[in-house]
Amino acid sequence: MSVKANSSSTVSRSPSQIQRMIQMKRVVLWLTRHWLLVVNILIAVWVGLPWLAPVALNLGFTGAGRAIYLLYSFQCHQLPERSFFLFGKQWMYSLTEIQSVWQNTDNPAILRQFIGNPEMGWKVAWSDRMVSMYTSILPASLLYGLVRKRIKPISFWMFAFLLAPMAIDGGTHAVSDLAGIGLGFRDTNVWLQTLTNHALPTTFYQGDALGSFNSWMRLITGILFGLGLVAFAFPYVNDSFADIARRSEETLMKGKGIER
Repeated sequence: MSVKANSSSTVSRSPSQIQRMIQMKRVVLWLTRHWLLVVNILIAVWVGLPWLAPVALNLGFTGAGRAIYLLYSFQCHQLPERSFFLFGKQWMYSLTEIQSVWQNTDNPAILRQFIGNPEMGWKVAWSDRMVSMYTSILPASLLYGLVRKRIKPISFWMFAFLLAPMAIDGGTHAVSDLAGIGLGFRDTNVWLQTLTNHALPTTFYQGDALGSFNSWMRLITGILFGLGLVAFAFPYVNDSFADIARRSEETLMKGKGIER
């Protein structure tokens, strides 16, 4: 005995179900139209939290500050000689200055544990490279919001070209650090001194202090990364959300017809 299913049967929806679907579509439509605002808010929170770690410690909220350091420790090496400090005598400290108040070691696992003290101030939970990389995304994104109707994504090769300086700078630092923190060729930059015939002060060539060659390279290459990421990826994201918005509008119009 066989049972023939009625393939033409449909499941009717109640007016309340239709209303809920319409409300959900409205939320989706709002998000697709304002995705850049949501992204900018999330970026602002993400790049702002590392700066709140030293603020929390300076105010005595040690637990909150250490929680932020822990959160960002999975993304950054947090080496103190390559990080900004707040509420101290200066923005950055040399490796020798860090070692004199912490431990006389070049072990990065030990060095990264130094978060500062009341005299030197407190370390930002990101290194200066991470600050320039991710913070640059926010102004680039805000600028994109002003011109997104008139801009097309840059090519993949242009994107790779903008990322290459950071890959070279970060890669040479990684190789240099194999000789020991503070001991590699990127710590002395003898090659650059020879190339420029020692035209600039020694402090420019050596170490990671603010204003040094290494510091400038991390700043510039990080900014290029942020600009490249926005110019390459955001136009594609915008097109995708625009397509979702169009389909959501069509669904809403049909839903309103059913509702009436």
